[in-house]
Amino acid sequence: MTAVSEPSGIHVADYDPSWPRQAATAIDALRAAAPGLLLKIEHIGSTAVPGLSAKPVIDLMAAAHDLTHAAPHQAALAELGFHPHDNRMTDRLPYVRADSGVRSHILHVVTLESWPTRNQRIFRDYLRAHPEDATRYAHLKRAIVVAGTGPGEYARAKTVLVQELTDRARAQLGLPSVPVWEKQ
Repeated sequence: MTAVSEPSGIHVADYDPSWPRQAATAIDALRAAAPGLLLKIEHIGSTAVPGLSAKPVIDLMAAAHDLTHAAPHQAALAELGFHPHDNRMTDRLPYVRADSGVRSHILHVVTLESWPTRNQRIFRDYLRAHPEDATRYAHLKRAIVVAGTGPGEYARAKTVLVQELTDRARAQLGLPSVPVWEKQ
């Protein structure tokens, strides 16, 4: 299959085997730049699922003791190109990095307390273990792009399937269902 792009600006690419290396490089740089801030950090999102087509943006999730601990590290994160991004979510601090004006990485800083039950990590692990559902997800993403769905609606258009698969994954872990998209 080939990359799919539409005038909406959304681009879904075939899996790129360099994505894990790109994530590892960013993780190493973040750990070095902000020592003591990021207690855990992982590659999440579709680029973290081998074989899955994805928007070519490396998503990372990191845990800090408290979200207020990030403030003293803003300059160090900015030196790596990670700048705060206001998306009105109160349960995380998102940082976006754009290379040559194109979004290349997103860093989600969450609390250490919430780390074990973060939907993004649970969903990633589920897709890695269930390639048939990863394929369903890839087909849906490509269909959304072909339909011309705009960037603001892309995530919402995936909600039903993402919620179904996340609920299944959470149930396997003995966790209750929670909404996949946090309140804004």
